[in-house]
Amino acid sequence: MQKTRARRIGMAATATLATAILAGPEPLAAQSGADVARTYREAHEVEILHDFAELLSYPNRAFTPDIVRAAEYIRGELEQVGVEAELLRIEGASPIVYGELMVPGATRTLGIYVHYDGQAVDPSNWTHAPFEPTLYSAAMPAGGEPIPMPDPGDAVDPEWRLYARSAGDDKAPIAAILPVLEAFRAEGVQPTSNLIFFFDGEEEAGSRNLPAYMRQHRDRLEPIDIWLFFDGPAHPSGRPQITFGVRGSMGMEVTVYGATRNLHSGHYGNWAPDTGNILARLLASMKDERGQVLVEGWYDTAEPIGDEERQALAAMPDWDRELMRELGIIRTEGAPQSLPERLLVPALNVRGITSGNTGSLARNVIPNTAVAALGIRLVLGNESGHLRQLIVDHIEAQGFHVVSEDPDMETRLRYPLIAKVTGGGGSPAARTSMANPFAQSVMAAASLAADRAFGPGSLVVAPGMGGTLPLTPFTELLGKPAIVVPVANHDNNQHAPDENLRIANLWYAIDLYAALLTMPRTIF
Repeated sequence: MQKTRARRIGMAATATLATAILAGPEPLAAQSGADVARTYREAHEVEILHDFAELLSYPNRAFTPDIVRAAEYIRGELEQVGVEAELLRIEGASPIVYGELMVPGATRTLGIYVHYDGQAVDPSNWTHAPFEPTLYSAAMPAGGEPIPMPDPGDAVDPEWRLYARSAGDDKAPIAAILPVLEAFRAEGVQPTSNLIFFFDGEEEAGSRNLPAYMRQHRDRLEPIDIWLFFDGPAHPSGRPQITFGVRGSMGMEVTVYGATRNLHSGHYGNWAPDTGNILARLLASMKDERGQVLVEGWYDTAEPIGDEERQALAAMPDWDRELMRELGIIRTEGAPQSLPERLLVPALNVRGITSGNTGSLARNVIPNTAVAALGIRLVLGNESGHLRQLIVDHIEAQGFHVVSEDPDMETRLRYPLIAKVTGGGGSPAARTSMANPFAQSVMAAASLAADRAFGPGSLVVAPGMGGTLPLTPFTELLGKPAIVVPVANHDNNQHAPDENLRIANLWYAIDLYAALLTMPRTIF
């Protein structure tokens, strides 16, 4: 791909962006930056699609040799479009792909966060190999069929889907940023802000080394006025959205115990403790049939929704019914509250249960243990250690003796109900005020791009999103506002098999990033 990109730049590569802007800020000529980027995209759709496919072909699991090769590749791509790029390294950590593009006379610096790592894959669950990008005529559930990648001069249907791991989460922003910078470089368009690129290689693994990277390179990051997180899906209606906060995340496991070994269900059934049933009763005690969490104190520390958030919620499209039909469900937890409202309260979900086997592997035994994996989503005001202790207290209130390691025989013979609780920690929630002046500039630029791509008034402004991103190190450690600017289609299957991106969403990302990079120059 690097050779392809170099050929496409051609002679324009000799006139670097840095050379074009030595005279300082000048007004754009006939075309705006957004116009330049769109014109370039329309002339190079096939090449951009092929470039995206090559980017997707790089395996990208954190902490593996593959992640280093992916980082090196991305660094090379940034360098080819005029960004001074390097890999930041900490022993035992995935690299940060760091880049700078400084604009003489700029009064604002944008930090652009993307993560280039991806979730683990089990190829047996995928229709195609996850790192062999495959183009479809439409989404698979809509009857799409695999089609060959287009040749130069072919038309590109915006409803096509490209299937591969990280297509939606989170290589699409990289695939959109590069042609924007390439178009600007070729036409001598200068961004209106200094740009600092900070591409994380551990987001799907919890970004545990991110604070260390930020402390080590704090002097480089201090000038940034606002962080833009290029991650996440569009609104379920298909409309573009901008989001001012994220939920936090914490994982826990609860194990309950029966006999010291699996027992024959015929010889011991109705006598030996049934671990699956014990666990089911415990889990049922945590939530009622309406989805209300019954753990005492669960909602007490959640920060109340303010006027700012209430106004944003009222302006959001009412899409719950349409989404329920899409997902094949007739009721939701927390009704009549809408999905956006439910994202602003802490959640407790069972994300996995194991006890023995099912299907063809089922055996006539009473399992000696049963395990539940809990997924907790935090909101502003929640502290992970506090919520963890509330869950432990609840388990004890149900009559369990709580341990942190497998019980020894003495413990087994003393307590009739034993639960091992592990896990905790995780990432806190974060939110930026919509009134922040830099945020207002971002909103205005995003709104213009959305209007152009989807029609007037298309942009959805959301107080928060359900997923978790590492905003807190930026908002707390650096004290800077951070906004999430999603571009992926809402049905991109992120974290799941057959992850994909709708090509129209890639085209919108190019429009959006061009608008953000050429926001009016302002001083606050």
